[in-house]
Amino acid sequence: MAERVGPWPALALVFNAFVWGLSWWPFRELQSQGLHPLWSTALIYLVSLACLLAVRPGAVRGWWQSPWLWLLAAAAGMTNVGFNWAVTIGDVVRVVLLFYLMPAWSVLLAWLLLDEKPHATALARVALALVGVAIVLDGGAMGWPWPQGLADWLALAGGFSFALTNALLRKLQATPPESRVLAMFGGGAALAGTVATWGLAQGTIPGLPALQASWLGVGLALSAAFLVGNLALQYGAARLAAHTTALVMLSEVVFASLSSVALGAAELSPRVLAGGALIVAAAAWSAWPEPRVATSGRTMET
Repeated sequence: MAERVGPWPALALVFNAFVWGLSWWPFRELQSQGLHPLWSTALIYLVSLACLLAVRPGAVRGWWQSPWLWLLAAAAGMTNVGFNWAVTIGDVVRVVLLFYLMPAWSVLLAWLLLDEKPHATALARVALALVGVAIVLDGGAMGWPWPQGLADWLALAGGFSFALTNALLRKLQATPPESRVLAMFGGGAALAGTVATWGLAQGTIPGLPALQASWLGVGLALSAAFLVGNLALQYGAARLAAHTTALVMLSEVVFASLSSVALGAAELSPRVLAGGALIVAAAAWSAWPEPRVATSGRTMET
């Protein structure tokens, strides 16, 4: 008889989706107080990294077990740089929808990294997602649909990096979990800090503002939310099927859309709604269980 897991794993995943779906607001609040989202991301993951090493100091020993951990760190870092920066400066709904092109990227990356050749259904999902993205990006009289600003490019890069992160997590299943988490937290802190430092040298990113209790409190609260959300994700994803996890995590789109529209950070035009419906449908389709084919969902988030 199958073990009944109850509602808690699904509720844990919903909580994680809620954290990420509403994360745009504290990032914008921090930016309004002078803290650029790159610095915010670096500081948040430094706090998470310190917490991990305090609890699992042995995680460092597994760091050298696989060179793929370095690529995982870079992919996880770019995921956070892309998403966190994009939702701070762009239309939140548009950013989240472009980020969720991830299932299309996953098909290509699984082929390259995991030798999983795409079948007809997978290619159909990719086509559906690409049509949705073309509709979202269509600017009317602007010709070919194309990213229209930095936020669009960051969202697309973040979604690709998230798909790469998931593929690498599957490839590194034999690696100790604490080593994978260390790579992801370390990558989030290192890449965001590196890009922020480079931008500071180029004069495009402002420096760290003077320490203030207001932004420090928001930053620590966001760090705690991400840390608890990650633990909730690990709890839920370990107890539910991968396709169930992926379907539940689509609630992030709902949380981000409702909160951003309510607070004036996004606009739900008919074009965005139509394209978004196709993108979400492709993501939900990719999460649906298929015979003889193991499907992969959102296994970890930073």
